[in-house]
Amino acid sequence: MVEKVGNLKVKIQTVPTLEDVIFGSTQISDIRDVEIEDLLGRDPVPPRKDLLDKCVLNKAVMVTGAGGSIGSELCRQILPEKPHTLVLFEQNEFSLYDLERQLSQQFNSTRIVPILGSTLNRHQINETIRTFKVNTIYHAAAYKHVPIVEQNIIEGVRNNVLGTWECANAAIENKVKHFVLVSTDKAVRPTNAMGASKRIAELILQGLSQNQDTTLLSMVRFGNVLGSSGSVVPLFKKQIQDSGPITVTHKKITRFFMTIPEAAQLVIQASAMSQGGDVFVLDMGEPVSIWELAERMVKLSGLTIKDDSNPDGDIEIHQTGLRPGEKLYEELLIGDEVRGTDHPLIMRANEKSLGWIETKQLIQNISDACSRYDAVAIKSIMSSAPTDYTPERGSHDLLRTSNTNVLTLGATNSRNKTH
Repeated sequence: MVEKVGNLKVKIQTVPTLEDVIFGSTQISDIRDVEIEDLLGRDPVPPRKDLLDKCVLNKAVMVTGAGGSIGSELCRQILPEKPHTLVLFEQNEFSLYDLERQLSQQFNSTRIVPILGSTLNRHQINETIRTFKVNTIYHAAAYKHVPIVEQNIIEGVRNNVLGTWECANAAIENKVKHFVLVSTDKAVRPTNAMGASKRIAELILQGLSQNQDTTLLSMVRFGNVLGSSGSVVPLFKKQIQDSGPITVTHKKITRFFMTIPEAAQLVIQASAMSQGGDVFVLDMGEPVSIWELAERMVKLSGLTIKDDSNPDGDIEIHQTGLRPGEKLYEELLIGDEVRGTDHPLIMRANEKSLGWIETKQLIQNISDACSRYDAVAIKSIMSSAPTDYTPERGSHDLLRTSNTNVLTLGATNSRNKTH
């Protein structure tokens, strides 16, 4: 139906079904704009209560990066499953304040604990886990914006790699039952430092799993989520409101998409199936053309595309060129060895990993390079590991310079940070 009326230059809205009105799940007045997620074509799969409950019900759960798009949605999906404690671990003060306020207004049966801190601070993580007797950790804290991390490689890798190392080791030391890394499709054959750092984070969990059997370590890999802080959808909406143009990096670029609530639910369900060292991959459906996504959003707004065939249209779409480290398409699997699980949208991949000794050495090398503020060494170390990382030529850390004073200042600041 949307396709049939998409060219009529009318704003498209949706009304609730008669069934929803009859059974009271919505009201006839609940008319809203059609959103892009309505057009993804994904058939909803009801969550399995037993999988949602296993790592959450009557347990103390901790979410790192709780104030982020995925972290906050994890918290919203966890609370209805009735943990006795939910620890919000976040380094951004306002995000933590805002999330704690929202959740406390909606849920009063669970103790909600806001902890302001850094995942690089092992002592603080240990104290948090011990104080609140944490059973399950969802590790969503990461720097995820590809262009920003590409220009801040040292801090991006320090946060994503060493932060995961500190959190996972704290979980093991304190006998946390489940530790789950929220990963990304950009970790597969990465061309950027962010993706490579997330692949190293995956390797960390696989290596640690070989050296202990106290904590079930797993990772869940998926693509873009609609409406996240880094998603193109809010950017396109803003550009349409400003009368354009919409900026797309390449006409052929594609991405996988999933709604934030669905992704969070699947992460929680995947954690319940962990056997230790698991790489879970979510079924993201078919990749979406970003150019076509932009066109659809213009039409849903009741506007028309301005181009050579329609010079009197409302909104132009400009091709701006791929950004440093950006790929035309993303992948979810590194190899071909993948099998299903008890859930139709969750797969388990069997991928190459490092042994425990190699993992320790890799982390030591990265830590040393970060301490020296050596971005070139960091990129070399990550590309030498089994990451399939192919760094783009010319990309570099903004603070990597021949100016001795700047380099010294950077090294001093890195030493003064709490690890």
